[in-house]
Amino acid sequence: MRLPTAIAVGAGLYLAALVPGQAAAQPKIYAYPSSANYCPAGLQPVTISGVICCGTPNQSMTYAQVKAHPAPRPVHRVSTPRRSARAHCPVGVKGCTYD
Repeated sequence: MRLPTAIAVGAGLYLAALVPGQAAAQPKIYAYPSSANYCPAGLQPVTISGVICCGTPNQSMTYAQVKAHPAPRPVHRVSTPRRSARAHCPVGVKGCTYD
């Protein structure tokens, strides 16, 4: 067996080992906060990929809580003009005056 063929076989076996684990992964089912529960006994409103239906959630948080961004809002600062330590000397003028 040549080296490129061995690499291809190794990569194929590696990917084949990962596929069953990903296929068996459960979809994330979030609880839907609602004041009225029209679901049958033992079930509650849940969201699956944005669709609201009856079921049992497998996540501890609601979808809105998951999507809430934890970063604080940016503070807008008023910029002040910076002054140069050197005096302004226009081109063609001899010498500078300091105030």
